[in-house]
Amino acid sequence: MKTSFFNTASSAAIAAALLLNPLAAAVFAAETGDRTQFRTSQIDGLKIAYREAGNPANPTVLLLHGFPTSSHMFRNLIPELAENYHVIAPDYPGFGASDMPDAADYEYSFANTAAIITELLDQKNVDEYAVYLMDYGAPVGFRMFAEDPERVSGFIIQNGNAYAEGLEEFWDPLKAYWADPSAENGDMLRGFFEMDATKWQFTHGTQNPDAISPDNFWHVQYLLDRPGNQEVQLEMFLDYGTNVAEYPKWQALFREHQPPTLLMWGENDHIFPAAGAHPYKRDLENLEFHLLDTGHFALEEYGSEIAGQMIEFLDHKARR
Repeated sequence: MKTSFFNTASSAAIAAALLLNPLAAAVFAAETGDRTQFRTSQIDGLKIAYREAGNPANPTVLLLHGFPTSSHMFRNLIPELAENYHVIAPDYPGFGASDMPDAADYEYSFANTAAIITELLDQKNVDEYAVYLMDYGAPVGFRMFAEDPERVSGFIIQNGNAYAEGLEEFWDPLKAYWADPSAENGDMLRGFFEMDATKWQFTHGTQNPDAISPDNFWHVQYLLDRPGNQEVQLEMFLDYGTNVAEYPKWQALFREHQPPTLLMWGENDHIFPAAGAHPYKRDLENLEFHLLDTGHFALEEYGSEIAGQMIEFLDHKARR
């Protein structure tokens, strides 16, 4: 069966039917199986794209991507999870197939992104979810957790920061931009949007750089090269500084709510080094901790292992 593309109205109708009719949910699952569906939803005047797979009657797993990629980074993981879980992987505004309003007309921020993803889950009638947090996905997901901790059944953390120890020398130019958001300091960061930097993010720290698919670089660079996207990314770079102020709040919530957590971290990552992984041990008692011999985008080399560990974790720790 061909992959389906649904508009917002039909998606809402399908979601309502599945919610009210368990038989409809079973039929839907039988027809779609673990095939990824590419859908969109209108939220706050924006078209938000997302990938969805699995039976909506099953527990939901939310996959939150990093910079500079999109839900594309989960293309291989989604079918693995969808056999027994309902999976949603959105593209943030300005990323992937979601709308990219001009940076002068829209406030690109992690708070706004978290609110949009929350609204998407509301539209999908998802009351509870486990969440995969990677890079930008960490502050998005932790902001969602702070708004409603009881809604989160568990964390899967992969190179996503919540501790100052994780902000090492790589972050010095960004810290300078946070302190003085001048055009000059912003221009110093534009090198992060070039192909060499994009390729470096995917290959640095990997065991076999030649085995990393160049499809990643071409996909990401096409998105970064869109007119106006550098200004979008500079706004997000600047707003990332607001996440640091939230770290103590998130850490307190970790201690209070103790969500089950699986940490699968590429230990050779220069952007989010392992120094940012270890502090989670201080606050999370129900933590499975794994360092992997790879870099920033750990799914590219450890996709099968991460999928297996996730399924074991979700089956036994994150179900309620």
